[in-house]
Amino acid sequence: MVQRNRERRAAAAARRRAHRRACAQRAGGDSGTTGWGAAPSEAGPGRPKPSAETISTVLLSAAREHWAGHPEASSRIALIVADRCIDQPLIVAAAARCAVLALVTGAWERGWTPEDLQQIARRRLTTAGVSYLIDAIADESQHYAQATVAPRWREDLHHIGAGVWWKPDQTEGHLQQWSRRHHTGLADALMTVIEVLAMLLALPCLPSIVPPPGSVTVTANPCRGIDQKILARVRALLAKAESTTFPEEAEALTAKAQELMSRYSLELIMVESTVDAADPYPAAARRLWLDNPYVAAKAMLVAAVAAANRCRTVLSEKLGFTTVLGDEVDLEIVELLSTSLLVQATRAMLSTGSQVTRSGRSRTRSYRNSFLLAYATRVGERLSNARDAGTAAVAEAAQLLPVLAARERVVDELFESMFPQSVSRSFSVGNAAGWHAGRAAADLAILDTRRAVVSGGT
Repeated sequence: MVQRNRERRAAAAARRRAHRRACAQRAGGDSGTTGWGAAPSEAGPGRPKPSAETISTVLLSAAREHWAGHPEASSRIALIVADRCIDQPLIVAAAARCAVLALVTGAWERGWTPEDLQQIARRRLTTAGVSYLIDAIADESQHYAQATVAPRWREDLHHIGAGVWWKPDQTEGHLQQWSRRHHTGLADALMTVIEVLAMLLALPCLPSIVPPPGSVTVTANPCRGIDQKILARVRALLAKAESTTFPEEAEALTAKAQELMSRYSLELIMVESTVDAADPYPAAARRLWLDNPYVAAKAMLVAAVAAANRCRTVLSEKLGFTTVLGDEVDLEIVELLSTSLLVQATRAMLSTGSQVTRSGRSRTRSYRNSFLLAYATRVGERLSNARDAGTAAVAEAAQLLPVLAARERVVDELFESMFPQSVSRSFSVGNAAGWHAGRAAADLAILDTRRAVVSGGT
């Protein structure tokens, strides 16, 4: 038995060595003629220097190894490149830039946006990797005329902080300036590049929600949305709601926000319907990213807010976001309320502490999951009531019915075109105590800001 174990370990070690040799050979082709696959200590001064195109190919090869679950191989390749090209900083920087920017452009073609890339990077990369990717997005964005970049896209770039901070240099490229800024050596910087490349290679296709840059000519017409003065006041009130330690005050500040914003949306619809009731504005989509844990339960809360505002949602749990479809104004309302309610729900959930059974077994996870599901259910009920109150307060509300029906059809058509394979999902509650606590917390959630906004937010 001992002998067989030794033989198996020896065979496994031999396979690992063979795999590393194959990785190094794939990185540079025929290592016998170029010396590219040689270990750092074997790279002599007389060996030919690789081109930027060759280095880009090598980095992509390392990224594929990293993606396939062989980080040791990609780390070895990063060391080899750093050793061979230590005196070629501009060539290395150009090679890294070429490889990454091509995949960033490819991500736009697969339906990703700058905000999406930043969010997925936060979940899969180190802080350094996120920083490098945002720089790459800023660099890639320089290639487009402003007139061909949608306003939503420009907002994304501003939101993630994608701006060019580095300077063109005769002796250094972006990679070297980035390395100095992050106090890292060339090998570590190249490893970061490889990790970014590996993440970009693994991205799936997503339905397009914003036209990618360069694909359309954007008109100079202003974006349609909520009045910025209203938004500013509502955001200030919700910020107070999120910071207060008094549940009653929180409630007084968030069941009337829905009523206020519902009235605003419906009154806007009434105005717009007088222009052309038979031609409603096209529906749009937004992705709301949700942090672990309990992504599915948090998505239920977003779905409850969306349903109360004539929107539909689809959860992509593995990636960590839910897509909301609806009218642009309604989407603004859903994002604003969902963000505030998620903060309130998480704070209320965490305030209950850990949960254990009498035998000492932890029940915290099932309790918190049930808490959030109950919170979402109850909030949905309260939002629906507030929506109905807002509808009733609109003059000549009966005239809204055909307009709202037309808008619902537009949303349904977009939903079917973007998600033809979607399926419904049910959730089970595994902790009664968490369920009851969640409903109680939802009763205290702040949903109404109408009076405060009307009075100027005081």
